[in-house]
Amino acid sequence: MAIFSAEAIEEATAIRRQLHSFPELKFEEFATSDLVAEFLQSYGYALRRNVAGTGIVATLDTGRAGPVIGFRADMDALPIQEETGLPYASTIAGKMHACGHDGHTAALLLAARKLAEDHSQLNGQIKFLFQPAEEVGKGAAQMIEEGALEGVEKVFGYHNRPGYALGHVITKSGPAMGGNTLYEVKISGKGGHASRPDLAIDPIFVGAGIIQSLQSVISRRLSPLDAGVVTVTQFNGGTAGNIIPGHASMVINTRDGSPEAAEIIDRELCKVIAHVCEAYGAQSEVKRTLRIPSLVNSAAETELVVETAHELFGKDNVSQMHQMPTMGAEDFAFYLEKRPGSFFFVGNGEDSAYLHHPLFDFRDEILPVAAGMFVGIARKILMNQ
Repeated sequence: MAIFSAEAIEEATAIRRQLHSFPELKFEEFATSDLVAEFLQSYGYALRRNVAGTGIVATLDTGRAGPVIGFRADMDALPIQEETGLPYASTIAGKMHACGHDGHTAALLLAARKLAEDHSQLNGQIKFLFQPAEEVGKGAAQMIEEGALEGVEKVFGYHNRPGYALGHVITKSGPAMGGNTLYEVKISGKGGHASRPDLAIDPIFVGAGIIQSLQSVISRRLSPLDAGVVTVTQFNGGTAGNIIPGHASMVINTRDGSPEAAEIIDRELCKVIAHVCEAYGAQSEVKRTLRIPSLVNSAAETELVVETAHELFGKDNVSQMHQMPTMGAEDFAFYLEKRPGSFFFVGNGEDSAYLHHPLFDFRDEILPVAAGMFVGIARKILMNQ
């Protein structure tokens, strides 16, 4: 089904590649925001700018009573040095659109253009949320705090998905992406000389015990029917080769498949740390520095996504997952805590480099697929009957 003109797709592709060439990191998306605003204004939208710093809320008001729905795209890039060698590769050293947010933004602009053209056929309102800082899990929460969801009844978003057939639509009702928690742990022992460990309380030794024991949280405390991951991503301690330090620190990253799993992991992780430290006479301090909840799609809205994809692209091009398609986290989960909605995926190609990789590139061929899903969802909910 042809939804977009060749000219509109060409424009969206050019936007995507321009964004890719000039990536901006979290809360620094100033030029990106200006470019997005320029095109939205050319489509006739009135904008609310500087939401969460660089975010934009554009509203399509049909002037007729009806539902209010929200569509979201993220805009930030990553601190990665690009290695693709593409003609439109990043021109900024150490910064890259390695997660496809350039494509997410371009796809939502393509949808916004089409829906503005077709607004006379719709009732109600659509709010287009162009969000900063997804990569640090803070942009969505700040957008919500600053009123981006006011009046919105249902909310939808998407992410490209490497490893799946190009343009294939993937979705899942219920938990669909992992929750993500970061912990900073400080272990306080007693410093001493490396030749007399009996006179010290070695925080490095204690930390090693914690690292080993943490794996029991998943294998012995979490149901094998649920999903969870515990990973120590940093360990720091010591200043010299012959000194036992007084302190050591670590950073722990956990992933969970449900709010219930998150609660179990959090409780048992803190127990393990406290008990291991107690066993060796050390002290511990645990600080949670980030919490993104697991992304939970509501059933009715996910069924609407499935129906839309079937009608637009055929049943052979749609998959409903039973297992979680990824334990990666996504701060769209914050929107879904506030409103019913659904977050779906579009395949970026089975041969695509994985997300957050220096060789990753969003495939322009899926722009009309993702944008088509937004247009199709809007028509299903807002179309004049």
